[in-house]
Amino acid sequence: MKASDPAPLTEPAEDRRQRKARQTREALAAAAVGLVLERGLGAVTVEAIADRADVTRRTFSRHFGGKEDAALDFTRTDADRINAALRARPASEPPMLAYRRAVEQWLAEPSAPHLRPHMRALLAALDTEPALFAAYERLRVDAQDESVRIIADRLGTDRDRDLRPAVVVGAAAGVLTAALRQWARGDGHDTDLADLVGQAYDALTGEAVLASAPHPHRNQRLKPPPAKAGGFLAHVA
Repeated sequence: MKASDPAPLTEPAEDRRQRKARQTREALAAAAVGLVLERGLGAVTVEAIADRADVTRRTFSRHFGGKEDAALDFTRTDADRINAALRARPASEPPMLAYRRAVEQWLAEPSAPHLRPHMRALLAALDTEPALFAAYERLRVDAQDESVRIIADRLGTDRDRDLRPAVVVGAAAGVLTAALRQWARGDGHDTDLADLVGQAYDALTGEAVLASAPHPHRNQRLKPPPAKAGGFLAHVA
């Protein structure tokens, strides 16, 4: 690891009560994932999830608002870790590159989605479970909203007046979403998610370069000025 790279993310110290609560939440989430994949979302009840996790219905309600939230708890956790990594990136990095590096750091963790059982199948289920997809979109939007705040802070700007933070996050998070969906739909289970994400970000970089290149048939008066070095979309790769 380079001296300029941030240290790997570490979990905060837990007391006994916090550890027990985390373990219960993880057990409920795992139970929800298993039942959704076995039966389909419509045939799964909150009571069935609680029973499989060996807790009460009331305990379930202390952790989750519904079965969709339980099954997709990994989405919230992953988003939190990406945003934590994004906050920790060096201030000198352009925002787009910082987001990409945060995603790469997340994918290198032992809990990365491509290393967890059933995550590929659960993401694929988004195509056939409208209620699950709606919950996933809500969680994704919330996560991206926090990313926009982080990028705005990095740029020292007002997110409500400056489009740049939203543009960066919309592009960078969109690339990640596209790669995840393609990975989930892929027939070859040996597809490496980290490689796919890298290819997706490289594709974005290539499109940005093509978009900024002069077109031979473009009216000279309409040619955009060359991008300034260090711009917020510069140095994506």
